[in-house]
Amino acid sequence: MAEANFEPKIVAFLCNWCTYTGADLAGTSRLQYPPNVRIVRLMCSGSVDPTYVLKPLLDGADGVLIGGCHPGDCHYQSGNYKARRRIIALKEILKAVGFDEERVWLRWISASEGQRFAETVTQMTEELRKKGPNPMRQEWAV
Repeated sequence: MAEANFEPKIVAFLCNWCTYTGADLAGTSRLQYPPNVRIVRLMCSGSVDPTYVLKPLLDGADGVLIGGCHPGDCHYQSGNYKARRRIIALKEILKAVGFDEERVWLRWISASEGQRFAETVTQMTEELRKKGPNPMRQEWAV
């Protein structure tokens, strides 16, 4: 169950050409979304190594968002397909070790979809509030 004043921490790995630009559009358009996300800008979602996703989760982040170009629109031709394969495999591994794989989201958001970015962050924040804190937060706490 969720704690009383729990606010989830989300780490987002965003493609420079699409999702990061969509996040920038959300900001410049003054769209409202929760301040729970910390953005890491990458050149391509295909460069997201599974260890990049595991590290924040092991450090207690409540969720990880990977954002990339829509399939077929990747600036680097097939980077988003690589990201999709890696995240599917990672989610299977997380499920096998008993970790909630729904704390990792992969979303395709283009540069013109600032509203979609804001909605995605809002929805992810709400879902993570329902789930409560990442269990790794307590296990690794000193």
